[in-house]
Amino acid sequence: MSVRPVKAISIIGMMSELDKVIQFCGDSQVFHPDDAMSFYSNTQNFVPLNDKNPYSAQLQSLRSAADMAEVELEFTNISDFDENSDEVLKYTSYISDKLEKMVNDRLRCKQEIEACTRKIEQVGHFIGNELDFTEINECKYIAPAFGRLPKESLEKIAKSDNPYVLFIPCTNDETHCWGAYFAPIEQRPEIDRIFSSLYFEKLDVPEISGTPEDCVKSLKNDLADLKKQRDTLEHDMEVFWESEKEKCMKYYTKLEELNTYHGIRRYVYKYHKNFILTGWIPADKEKSFTKSLDKIQSVDYSLSDGKEELKNSPPVILKNPPFFKLYEFYVKMYGLPNYNEVDPTPIVALTYTLFFGIMFGDMGQGLVVAIVGFLMWKLKGMEIGKILIPCGISGMVFGFLYGSVFGFEELLNPVYKALFGIDGKLVEVMESETINMIIYGSVAIGFVTIMISMLVNIYSSLRRKDLESAFFGANGLAGFVLYVSLVAGLVCTMFLNVPIMTPVYIICLIAVPLVLMFMREPLGKLCEGKKKWQPESWGEYFMQSFFELFEMCLSYVTNTMSFLRVGAYILVHAGMMLVVFTLANMVGGVIGYTLVVIIGNGIVMALEALLVAIQVLRLDYYEIFSRFYIGEGRQFSPIMARKTEAE
Repeated sequence: MSVRPVKAISIIGMMSELDKVIQFCGDSQVFHPDDAMSFYSNTQNFVPLNDKNPYSAQLQSLRSAADMAEVELEFTNISDFDENSDEVLKYTSYISDKLEKMVNDRLRCKQEIEACTRKIEQVGHFIGNELDFTEINECKYIAPAFGRLPKESLEKIAKSDNPYVLFIPCTNDETHCWGAYFAPIEQRPEIDRIFSSLYFEKLDVPEISGTPEDCVKSLKNDLADLKKQRDTLEHDMEVFWESEKEKCMKYYTKLEELNTYHGIRRYVYKYHKNFILTGWIPADKEKSFTKSLDKIQSVDYSLSDGKEELKNSPPVILKNPPFFKLYEFYVKMYGLPNYNEVDPTPIVALTYTLFFGIMFGDMGQGLVVAIVGFLMWKLKGMEIGKILIPCGISGMVFGFLYGSVFGFEELLNPVYKALFGIDGKLVEVMESETINMIIYGSVAIGFVTIMISMLVNIYSSLRRKDLESAFFGANGLAGFVLYVSLVAGLVCTMFLNVPIMTPVYIICLIAVPLVLMFMREPLGKLCEGKKKWQPESWGEYFMQSFFELFEMCLSYVTNTMSFLRVGAYILVHAGMMLVVFTLANMVGGVIGYTLVVIIGNGIVMALEALLVAIQVLRLDYYEIFSRFYIGEGRQFSPIMARKTEAE
């Protein structure tokens, strides 16, 4: 339930050992490289390597060829692989070229098949007339035009007075007639204009000889040959890939590793004849990491705790139990905690699950949400699906308390009678007394949640050594005392008739915290031992602090009232299901009633689950996180060439 400790490690060695060190760091899968320049004060003689990556282009070429060939590249075990980088580049280049050639041959064959098929279709339109393309092509004074025109245009051609406007029909479809017209060369422009006005669409007939029937027959024979050629090419590619697949996977894995590990070199700096490589490792991996590193000759290293390197922003590894770990998805959406900051994942897990169940209380619908979440996780690998499972179960628990199963409010009455000996439900949501209890309970939930958030902020601020925030901030000790005192005084005076709002109470628990919050910046600097603790202009400071203090006090009210949405959604759910059953009774009949109930439940589940999920997340982000969480940490991302193996 915290940020996993990490350690900074600086590795120094001879340039001749650099490749071994990089290989080791990558194979360890626990090394997160970082910029060495930020760890040393004197970097005048540090020179970056700036080596060109010799593997990235070849890796991209191999991936591209595999994509075109529709084969999948996968990582495999290469523990017994001992080929050097030159052999890897040579072989993967051969595979890329071979696959690319086969793909191009297959593509060329496919294009020829499409062209031949298109020719058969085009020439087929002119079958049925005694046309001889050989004789037509030998005409010197007459130019033919092949194509189609609308059937309506045939009547206009028949009525034309121009003797050269003559169309020879061949085949027909529903709307057009296919054929040809012939015109003297000197009359061709005029005839083309006339036929264009008749919506004649020219067709580029391929250069063929003989009759259309003979041409189609010849083209079909060519098409059959091309299809055989295509099948042969596809078979050859399958045979080739099956014979090379296992070997190719090893070379691909090694190439991916070489490319990934070469990325470490951009973090390396050269210092005279030595190199300097700096990064981070998990603290619990220190012994195993350094034990293996000691085996590399002429290499020295130094370690420092992450808490000592806060200025370099240590990368963050979240460490949570399985249930809390589900909700790291929401924390990462907002931003990872800083290394010395409290991990809010447990708070999110508890509040999100609890609030979702309270707001979405229905046994039947909660079960459906849990099942849908499970399917989203298992079938689609969606992180949100894993979160919906406990949320759906929480909805079932509160649905049992409310006595609601798919909106049926009396279904669990026999269960209550058997278990608790009562005739009604445990919580009758729509009764006026219960509504008041829900409203007051929502405000109480808000008060407790905000109070806990303030305590977390005090603890987190002390860890960050931010004394101003810990003691004098709106969410610090002064703000906590003020908020609790105001709520306690209000509750005791208005609801319990206990007059605790005495002058001493007001001065000590309300006025003093207000003054401390008003003077938080100077007081914070004094506590931290800063010499320049006074503001440049007291008048400007008083004006600014007054409005900030007013906003802080107002936020206590608005943030607490924001939790009314928790109770509001309980009533909204009951109201929506009441509408569904009212409509079902109006429709009447077994089938109509059942359909309305099923469809209504589906709509309510989809709409309410979405709204509740968003509103609960809003409470976590804006009402809870805003009080103690910064969330500007960075992810711990160790170098891994084969992530599938690490996972």
